[in-house]
Amino acid sequence: MKTVTPNVKPHRRNLPLKVGTRGSPLARQQTETFLGLIRAVCPAMGRTEMFEEHIITTTGDAVQNRPLAEIGGKGLFAKEIHDSLAAGRIDFAVHSLKDLETTLPEGIALACTLKREDARDVLILPPGRTPADPADPYGALPHGATVGSASVRRQAQMKYARPDLNFTLLRGNVGTRLARIEAAELDGTLLAQAGLKRLGLVPQSSVVLSPEQMVPAACQGIVGITVRTADEDLWELLAAIEDQEAKAVSRAERALLATLDGSCRTPIGGYARLLENGALHLTGLVARADGSFLLKRSLTGAADDAERLGRELGESLKADSPPDIFLP
Repeated sequence: MKTVTPNVKPHRRNLPLKVGTRGSPLARQQTETFLGLIRAVCPAMGRTEMFEEHIITTTGDAVQNRPLAEIGGKGLFAKEIHDSLAAGRIDFAVHSLKDLETTLPEGIALACTLKREDARDVLILPPGRTPADPADPYGALPHGATVGSASVRRQAQMKYARPDLNFTLLRGNVGTRLARIEAAELDGTLLAQAGLKRLGLVPQSSVVLSPEQMVPAACQGIVGITVRTADEDLWELLAAIEDQEAKAVSRAERALLATLDGSCRTPIGGYARLLENGALHLTGLVARADGSFLLKRSLTGAADDAERLGRELGESLKADSPPDIFLP
């Protein structure tokens, strides 16, 4: 990252700059990371009074006792944040990019992606449960075990591998879900390794699942920053902290997701990575929530062609999947 002198001046924009975020510990930590990067590339903005954090409660945060598909589907963790940005109450918004819909409201743009943290999923087991051999990631779960999860993507892939497993709704922030497992109320749950690392939480009884064993959610582990499209004076600042690898892989994964255009009831996975030769390798997955159908394919091409690769793989998966999987 290079040091910049952005064109953000008091006579052009009121200070402090207002940063919108959800209120969970993970969201707050991601916001601190974002502000730390800005201060690193722009020492002139290092004073604490240059920024003001605004906690915004989203529908997804407010309603914890129902599956996401039942309370509105896409954009549940972003709508109220978009509204605040559009109304001028905030200047930046910090998102877990996996929660950001692929088509944003008019006047709002995804302006920056930060370096990706570990995108893998982790199976968390109760204390004392011996993790399985990595080659058999679900082996520590007894027959008929009950796993807590709100993710149809995770459920579908686990049910495909282990049809005997049962699932119950488990939502809330990372700490809440870990507490349920610590109390041995459930046989396990799944969390994103990225969130655990950012919060400094490493459960002892856990199994890290490779992307081959559990295809991650599209853009899992990536933080995205949105701004108003017209705020050109903020774009230079954000360009200085953008991670180019995260930009390439997120473009591929979001294009895949947009092409599949599934609902919150559609299990979809997408994971891209850059190879040593600079090419981009993209894996996509479509499944039934009950695990009775699962289709996974990969595609490799030029990183500059990320969006086309995402669309092409999405079209291939959609063409060979049962049409009812994509119904609202």
